[in-house]
Amino acid sequence: PGIDGVAAGDDAGPPAERTAGATYEDIGGLDEELELVRETIELPLSEPEVFTRLGIDPPKGVLLYGPPGTGKTLIARAVANEVDATFITVDGPEIMSKYKGESEERLRDVFDRASEESPAIVFFDEIDSIAGKRDDGGDVENRVVGQLLSLMDGLDARGDVIVIGATNRVDSLDPALRRGGRFDREIEIGVPGEAGRRQILDVHTRRMPLADDVDLDRIASRTHGFVGADIEGLTQEAAMTALRRARETDATALADVRVTKADFEAAHAAVEPSAMREYVAEQPTTDFSDVGGLPEAKEKLERAVTWPLTYGPLFDAANADPPTGILLHGPPGTGKTLLARAIAGESGVNFIQVAGPELLDRYVGESEKAVRDLFDRARQAAPAIVFFDEIDAVASDRDAAGGDDSGVGERVVSQLLTELDG
Repeated sequence: PGIDGVAAGDDAGPPAERTAGATYEDIGGLDEELELVRETIELPLSEPEVFTRLGIDPPKGVLLYGPPGTGKTLIARAVANEVDATFITVDGPEIMSKYKGESEERLRDVFDRASEESPAIVFFDEIDSIAGKRDDGGDVENRVVGQLLSLMDGLDARGDVIVIGATNRVDSLDPALRRGGRFDREIEIGVPGEAGRRQILDVHTRRMPLADDVDLDRIASRTHGFVGADIEGLTQEAAMTALRRARETDATALADVRVTKADFEAAHAAVEPSAMREYVAEQPTTDFSDVGGLPEAKEKLERAVTWPLTYGPLFDAANADPPTGILLHGPPGTGKTLLARAIAGESGVNFIQVAGPELLDRYVGESEKAVRDLFDRARQAAPAIVFFDEIDAVASDRDAAGGDDSGVGERVVSQLLTELDG
């Protein structure tokens, strides 16, 4: 039976439950990651005597990190369900209180509850919000981190309580949490590749009546950068499109409605990868037929962009690295932006357009961070073309930038070079 609870900090304590519904069959595209999680969590909870026999302590914590929507919470729930453990979920920001000592008390209540209801999994969502680096935090934040460290160190060696933390900002966590005996294992839950997206599509369409013209392989190949939550949103939007279509034509047809290829195409146009929502990311419909002239430029772009995507194994066999960057130069109005959009359309990849000045910020370190974040998100949406319009605004000659007292221009160029080299 479920154990009812309320938000952390209320008298009843954090929400605890025997998870229902979430199983390993609900997780697609994360076979390797799921195996690592099972290995780290299932054994200590289901067979703790194995660790005693080996003379070692079972893991106390697992850190799941990766972009939002990749399945971190779903994995934690599924593992708890499979081992029949109480699942206590804590939303990081809800722990924090402005009153002295209350945040630490809430944390202690969470771990007391877990011990009483063991075997248990304590799941901290957005753990970075309560366990950031102490050098960067205030007095309250530092006390909370210290309390969390103390509680994890005090967990029973029998392994009947395991802590799972989830974050999309792993580098912002206090280093002490990432040492052995606390979060013993860190597992990246990343953006799925094409095969992973196909598995996720299978999960979300297994009860959906699909028309014969729906090609899930093609949908998987066209959803670059989509995480599990995006694909779930895509399938739901396709189903809603089918319902709207059926209602408009014949209300009696609702019982027999099927989701078609056209429904998925309409949904794909409406749903964009969550990783790219801070930027304008799209799959352009423009191709080389929309560009007049410029045959030499088209050929060079095709060799640099389309060939590595199409003939990847040949490049690997020849040990040849494709170019990481292409510079289009010429007077305004000659078609540089159109060419960039066209090669993205020809290659079927995501296109991210960034105006150079948008990356500049007056605060120290913010411009470099904007460059890092842009490339991180582009990697999540790969294959992708990042198009810098007016790149001279952020990548001018460092020797000629002596008048820039802040040094921001030089730091941005260095960061851009680092990203291109990586």
